[in-house]
Amino acid sequence: MIRPTPRAVLLFSLGIPVALLMVVWNPALWPFSFDLSLLALVVIAVDALLIPPRRSLVVDLTAPKRLPVGNEGTIEVTLSSTRSARPVRIEAVVDLDGPLETPPMVVGHFGGAPERLGIPFTALRRGVVTLEALWLRWRGPLGLVEWRLREGLDRRIEILPAARMSFGPAIQALSKSAIYGTKTQNQKGEGTEFDTLREHVPGLDSRMIDWKQSARHRKLLSKEFRIERNHQIVLAYDTGHLMLEPIDGLARLDHAIEAGLMLGWTGLRAGDLVGSFGFDATIRHYLEPGRGSTYYARLQRSAAQLAYHTEETNFTLGLAELNARLKRRALVVLFTEFVDSVMAELLIESLKRMANRHAVIFVTLQDPLTTRLVNAEPQDFTIVAEAVVAHDFARERAIVMERIARLGVHCVDVPVGGLSVALLNRYLQIKQEGLL
Repeated sequence: MIRPTPRAVLLFSLGIPVALLMVVWNPALWPFSFDLSLLALVVIAVDALLIPPRRSLVVDLTAPKRLPVGNEGTIEVTLSSTRSARPVRIEAVVDLDGPLETPPMVVGHFGGAPERLGIPFTALRRGVVTLEALWLRWRGPLGLVEWRLREGLDRRIEILPAARMSFGPAIQALSKSAIYGTKTQNQKGEGTEFDTLREHVPGLDSRMIDWKQSARHRKLLSKEFRIERNHQIVLAYDTGHLMLEPIDGLARLDHAIEAGLMLGWTGLRAGDLVGSFGFDATIRHYLEPGRGSTYYARLQRSAAQLAYHTEETNFTLGLAELNARLKRRALVVLFTEFVDSVMAELLIESLKRMANRHAVIFVTLQDPLTTRLVNAEPQDFTIVAEAVVAHDFARERAIVMERIARLGVHCVDVPVGGLSVALLNRYLQIKQEGLL
């Protein structure tokens, strides 16, 4: 779209007071007063003829498809001209929707050799960014007319969760537990999968004696077991409004995703199948459990698709749907939050049905505000009252966690800083005890 600039409007507007002054100074000059505005229009028209047309501009835009949260990226715009002419100054800005810092306007030139403009941006949080349009603006030699061009875009940038900060504890724990290593290692004596027979010696569990094989070989033989692999692990994320509460600058959901990805990476390296599930008032996402270290990229991309929702979570619907989709016993890791005992009743009822078929880890984050209020020094009555309310809230929460634990559910309720390590340790404990 071509349009006059403020400079052109000012030039045309100045012709009117100048014409009035000419008439006042000499009334005989009134026929020439119209020529001033006409002259301004002619100058504007000449500038419009000299401005490079839209058809002479060739635009090419490239953007990264994926970017970890907190990192910086660049949207590259390449400008070239179909005809050789003097370089023209051009301004470019990207119109986007998503969790990105607003990119700045960049200035370049076109008309000579192709020029590449880099528009920097920063990924603020996890999500999907939609590049909606590219706006370009350039002016004529006199600056009286400008072209404004809007190029529609249909590009998406996935802002992936940054979970590598938690890989250090995972690697250390794995090496100590010998789930994998430089060479294949089998943990015998644990788990439920039969490995081999060995001669029974004092100190071995007598319940492991295989009497049938012992009678055949005429000596006592004991069974040895190893930790099973190829278990299904499902990372179930509650995406309801309670998971939007920020803790240490990030929403509860983001902390859960970070810990879940760390556990997923560990499970994939240990030979298990890992999938993900997202729900609140309805089912938002489901990724079938898969195996292999390369499957982690799919887990990471699926986590980027989990949006923030303000609906209240329907545990009955979500957990029943997940229970129906899982055809064999699995480890379900539920990342969620609750605020009162009324909401917890429906949650407990749904967990009870889930725990009858699967091993369940119930994961919540402790609120640092509650801990701070309970431990505050009683300097005045207001602080004491807040401490009493916070203590009652913590007591009710502990009662709910105890009821959930009695169902056979493994509960992880820790501060945000210890979530990843606590979750990993609980997963290793379940694996070693053969609870899957």
